[in-house]
Amino acid sequence: MRHLLLAAAALVATAAPAAAQGPAKPPKLIVAISLDQFSADLFDDYRPHFTGGLKRLAESGVTFSNGYQSHAATETCPGHSTLLTGRHPANTRIVANDWIDQSAARADKTVYCAEDERVPGSTSSAYTVSPWHLAVTTLGDRLKAASPRSRNVAVAGKDRAAIMMGGRAVDQRWYWDGKSWATDLAAAPVPQTVAAVRAATQRLIAAGDGPLDPPALCQARAKRYDLTPTLSVGDGRFPMAAGDSRAFRNSPRFDGMTLALAMGLVGEMGLGKGPATDILSVGLSGTDVVGHAFGRGGQEMCLQMLSLDRDLGGFLDRLDQTGIDYAVVLSADHGGLDLVERLRDQGNARAARLDPAFSVDAIGKQLAGRIGRSGSVLLGGSVGDVWIDRSLSPADRRKVEAGALAIARAHPQVEAVFTAAEIAATPLPSGDPSKWTIPQRLRASFDPARSGDILVVLKEFITPAAKPSAGYVAGHGTVWDYDRRVPILFVARGLKPASPGTATDTVDILPTVASWIGLQVPKDSVDGVCRSEAARCR
Repeated sequence: MRHLLLAAAALVATAAPAAAQGPAKPPKLIVAISLDQFSADLFDDYRPHFTGGLKRLAESGVTFSNGYQSHAATETCPGHSTLLTGRHPANTRIVANDWIDQSAARADKTVYCAEDERVPGSTSSAYTVSPWHLAVTTLGDRLKAASPRSRNVAVAGKDRAAIMMGGRAVDQRWYWDGKSWATDLAAAPVPQTVAAVRAATQRLIAAGDGPLDPPALCQARAKRYDLTPTLSVGDGRFPMAAGDSRAFRNSPRFDGMTLALAMGLVGEMGLGKGPATDILSVGLSGTDVVGHAFGRGGQEMCLQMLSLDRDLGGFLDRLDQTGIDYAVVLSADHGGLDLVERLRDQGNARAARLDPAFSVDAIGKQLAGRIGRSGSVLLGGSVGDVWIDRSLSPADRRKVEAGALAIARAHPQVEAVFTAAEIAATPLPSGDPSKWTIPQRLRASFDPARSGDILVVLKEFITPAAKPSAGYVAGHGTVWDYDRRVPILFVARGLKPASPGTATDTVDILPTVASWIGLQVPKDSVDGVCRSEAARCR
């Protein structure tokens, strides 16, 4: 386990002597790392205990502990769409992981953010992976347009992370599809690295692995919570039975293999050694999987954090050995709320699971009965975006909207409810994201063609995970800062270590990194700004 990253990468990557320090100049390789569900709270909690890659990055560059995914739709796809585009989801048009398109020419009206539903047979659950829905360009897209000899490579645990960080003009893109490492680039050659890491992954899954050995730090955080008669969390150690691919994905092993794949591609493709700057995007999904399955406060997350820190350290050590002049930016797509039962045990009386009776289907059927219809007249989830059946007459639509607003606003777990018209009339916010109002947060991830007709905001510390189930006991996706606040780390040669206390936004990443490599970015083409704390802004 400890040597998984180095062993797999060594299959295809060749080490070279470390390069001497050179004059300040654009780095030859930009490594953009996203840690899925890596909240600023989680970073602050474990920062004193990091000894590997996260310690090194936090201490060797500019660390914003008060970064923000400033919008309300704090999910994987919207968050990743901001990281390397410089645009809020209102402009990337990636407003959620999934949305409802009642005009879709198929029976399945749910659209997955990283699919191309124009492809015959594609559905929201069995989809054709594509960047079709991303409405803007990424850093890699911009760089290749300006410098065609640059390479743009994306590797991630989730397809939507690789799609949203890489964009359209990618040379290689790989992600875990539940069975193996896959790509949406049918015409691209398959590197030897991929074959090697595929084989290493399958050997690991086939053989299984014993439970991890928790150090004293993690043992001190172990406390068992029996959530259902068959589901307990809090003191797990990630045993992996032979042949269990789900257990592989739901463990710290997942990020280690993702980093092995990324490092292998660096070596095989010679990233950072060509005539122009290259970009490698790495989406590490393990923290999100562990957060959903176990919460962020127990032994499981402790094991994940220490393993991630160690594997990132190994990854950076391998990069050092290549002699490449590289720079790193690290952030997250969103944060997350801990297990409700643990929060209440720690004295948070406000923490609660969403009332199962507060269901869009149940409310939709109730409202349908009022206008003499059967079935449900509402679509979507119980929180966030809710759509009204488009087949209704204008008069019935008004009745359903009024009824839904009244029911939602009367519920004790609901903070606020807005119509699409109210959010559309709100100006797109800018400036310090820590001071944005709830309507402003909603506006930053609102698209009139894709967002719901009604937007429901739960009260703070109410988790959307109404009933705990295997793999989903805790969640995110709310407007609150435990879901919005994420770290943003910039590391490059010539950049002095600093920890600004000011709030910054993930949309500031692209203009800041672009300044490192002399890439011209018109100010009106991004929502963010270059951060002078981390770059010589032009």
